[in-house]
Parts: sequence; structure tokens; C-alpha cells
Amino acid sequence: ELIARADLVLDGIVGIGGSGGLRKEAVPLADAAARSRAAVVAVDLPSGVEADTGRVRGDVVRADLTVTFGTHKPGLLIDPAREYAGSVRLVDIGLPLPGEAAELEALQHPDVARLLPVPAGESDKYRRGVVGIAAGSARYPGAAVLAVAGALRGGAGAVRYVGPAGDAVIARFPETLVSDQGPRRAGRVQAWVVGPGAGDDAATVAQVLAAEVPVLIDADGLRLADADAVRARTAPTLMTPHAGEAAALLGVGREEVEAARLDSVRELAARYGATVLLKGSTTLVARAKGGPVRVNATGTSWLATAGSGDVLSGLAGSLLAAGLSAVDAGSVGAYLHGLAGRFAAEGAPAGAHDVAAAIPRAWRNVRGD
Repeated sequence: ELIARADLVLDGIVGIGGSGGLRKEAVPLADAAARSRAAVVAVDLPSGVEADTGRVRGDVVRADLTVTFGTHKPGLLIDPAREYAGSVRLVDIGLPLPGEAAELEALQHPDVARLLPVPAGESDKYRRGVVGIAAGSARYPGAAVLAVAGALRGGAGAVRYVGPAGDAVIARFPETLVSDQGPRRAGRVQAWVVGPGAGDDAATVAQVLAAEVPVLIDADGLRLADADAVRARTAPTLMTPHAGEAAALLGVGREEVEAARLDSVRELAARYGATVLLKGSTTLVARAKGGPVRVNATGTSWLATAGSGDVLSGLAGSLLAAGLSAVDAGSVGAYLHGLAGRFAAEGAPAGAHDVAAAIPRAWRNVRGD
């Protein structure tokens, strides 16, 4: 009754040590807050979510604002818990923080600006990075076009395209270098992107995995790639599954990946010996050898559109070709992709081609140009 009449509800039922959802005695309070017209402010994190994992295992409080102290908790950055936190504000109250490495890292504009590859006066296309795109099929030519778009807008010095969608690619991007001789004869590249819209072309995927340059594997390439061949690679490998693809690779249900995104991306990276970018409501990037997982702060639900992942593949592939590490290429690519999605969708729905077109604006926004 008091909650129903309140203008403001402060949630401090459970602290950061809680797990397993709210106890039954607290559930009516959370339900009353949800039904009321009051603003709900959570203290440190919404009661019932798991602070260290972002998992939600039962009833929880849904906050409009969470005021957290000392440092961000993983549960405030990773879905499904993140959606219960509302807006998050970090307050420094002088807490001594532990000296060990963080569980998560979230890049901000200055971090991304330092990592962006900017050409120097004497740069040529190879100094800027030449990326190979092995993508598309007769059924999915658009995947090739979108991946090439992401690579060109991502700063590649040149893009070499290999596949059956060459005519569609050239029609849209005449600067693309097109080959129908397979990856081995495509010419010099400094990184490969393989898989978007590839259908059942396992031979092309195998050729790309045998290359001694960084490789990004996406979409159909994840299904077609031989796990032992991925683990045997000595050059960096970046895998970019969404939850359904990650579930297939791990042999579990999609709902299990979505409920435990942090555990899933770490397990996939460890199992394949590769850097893994797990796409979704919160994009996570896990290093092949462990360490802090990066969580992207710029994502938007407008990116849930066909072909958006193809654009991200080309964008991150261009950053690999420019010399960024797999974790940096994935993290910076996701950051720019998220910003581009926001800019493309200002005031109206947007398609993947709009996201690709907005990448230069995202780049300028990060650099403050």
C-alpha cells in the first residue's frame, strides 16, 4: 500500500553478494514497485540479479536508475541483468579497489580513438591494410556487398573480394579488387574475412583458415570451419557468432547462451583457442588465453536487422588488416558499429546498408572531428 502511493522507491533488498533471484518474501515488494508509478532507484544493483555474471535466475527488481559505487559490476553491463538496471550512474565514495585485473573492460571514446588506425603521409594501400573478403553466394549476394561495405568504410586500404557475387560487389563498389580464382590466388592480403552468406562452400573456408594472416570467421563460416584447423592456426583468429551460432558450437541450447553470456564467450574462446566476439544485446569479446572480457557500451536494438552482422565482419576485418590485435579489432569494430547503428536509426528504422554508410560519422565522432 505504501509503495502504491510512493513517488520514489529505493531498492536495497539484496547487495552484491546475492544470488539466485529474490526470496519469496521479497517478491511482493518487487511486484508492487513494478505496478506503481514510482521511480525505482536501485542501490548498487537491482536486487535479485547476479553481480558477477549478469545472470537472472528468478524474480528481480526492475529499476529505472541504478546508483552503483566504486566500480561497475558485470551484472550492470551484461544482459539479461543489464536490462533491469535502467540508467546506471557510478559514484566514487572512496572505496579501496582490489589490485587484481578486472573481470570486464568497457572501452570509451578516448580508448577507441587511440586504437583507430589513421594513415600517415607516406601510407599506401598495404600500409593501411588490404583485407580479403570470401563471402556471399548465388543465394546471398547481399552478404558479400555488405561485408565489403563494412571493410571499405572501416578504413581498409583495399578490399580483395573472392566469391560468386563479384558482379554485385563491383556494381556497388567499383574500387573492389575481384577474383574468381579462390583465396589462394586472390593476391596479397593482410587479413581475411570468411563466411557471411557463404552457404555450403567449405573448401573456401578451409583455404582461408590455411592462410598465415589474421582471419575473421562469421556466419556460415562458423558452421563450416573445422575445429581442429581453427585451433591449429598460429596467426590470430577472431570468431563472431551470435547466440544461436555460439550455442551450436558449444552443443547447448540458445537460451543457455543468452542466460549466461559471460560464461559462454569464455568457454568458446577457450575451446577454440581463438578470440571470440559474441554478438547480441550486449556484445562481448573474450581473448583466446583468458583475461578480462570486453563488453561493448554502444550497442542499440536497431542493429537487430538482416545484414548488420555482415557489415560488422567487414569492419572488424579491415581493422585486423590494419594491424590491430584480434581483441582490439573486435572491440573497436563493435564500438564503431554500435555508434553507426545509433546514427543510422535517428528518428526512423534503418537497414544494414544505412549502418555501413554511418560508419565514417561514428569514426569522426570518436575522434572528435
